[in-house]
Amino acid sequence: MFREQILQALNNPGRPTVSVEFFPPKDLLAAGVMLQTAKTLQPMGIDFASITYGAGGTSRDTTLSYGGELVKAGFPLIGHLTCVGHASNELEAIIQQYANAGFSGILALRGDPPKGQTTFERHPEGFAHASELVRLISKAHPDRFAVGVAGFPERHPDALDDASDIRFLAEKIAAGADFVTTQLFFDNADYFRFVGSVRAAGVSVPILPGIMPVLSLKQARNFCGFSKARLPAALVEELEACGANEDAQRRVGVSWSVRQIRGLLERGAPGFHLYILNRAESAVEVLSALRL
Repeated sequence: MFREQILQALNNPGRPTVSVEFFPPKDLLAAGVMLQTAKTLQPMGIDFASITYGAGGTSRDTTLSYGGELVKAGFPLIGHLTCVGHASNELEAIIQQYANAGFSGILALRGDPPKGQTTFERHPEGFAHASELVRLISKAHPDRFAVGVAGFPERHPDALDDASDIRFLAEKIAAGADFVTTQLFFDNADYFRFVGSVRAAGVSVPILPGIMPVLSLKQARNFCGFSKARLPAALVEELEACGANEDAQRRVGVSWSVRQIRGLLERGAPGFHLYILNRAESAVEVLSALRL
């Protein structure tokens, strides 16, 4: 029931897959906003949701508790899980907690360094690569979880070159991953170039493009600085033309995302994953415009 529901959505040729991403709220007010956002989006054709996980498990308890609330609300849920700061036995215990909470899948990530650190450091009894975490999930709970991994249309920031980046992705799939969700990007050419390279490497699983409706030029630049995604000049020009009007900038972000998604679907993308930042307005506008 758990794994199959997500895999059926990902492999449905008659309808694009739609997923959304939440992050664990930091206080009760933010929790109310997240849960209201989930309630607003639920009837809009969402196939599944995911919830993020802080570096070194900094949001472990809230990932579990609020992830559990999303499960109770009826969302098939994918919990993110990173290798950062965890021994392998700790990871196995967290995987069991995800199972107990009713999560349907896990997005297996190496993870970013904790705040204040610039490089990833392997736990002495842990893993250096996401492929090892995929293997642990598949071994500990065979056929229980839909297992996803991350893909990087503009290359992982730590990758030496494109070839090594694709090789690491292929290793994650060979370890047992069922699908790929990409890092956010703003130029569809980057996604299709990436997919072509991945397919040439023999990887055939669904590759779900990650789309973030921009809220403002400042926010977009902050996210691109963190993720190393490229901000196209045309998008910058549209946002700058709005001046200081942030609502106008948000509308530009919605319009850009809608155009992106339409272009992706027209060329065969299996669906899309929305980075919604726990906010409903832009996501509702995107989904309404697409009328899926």
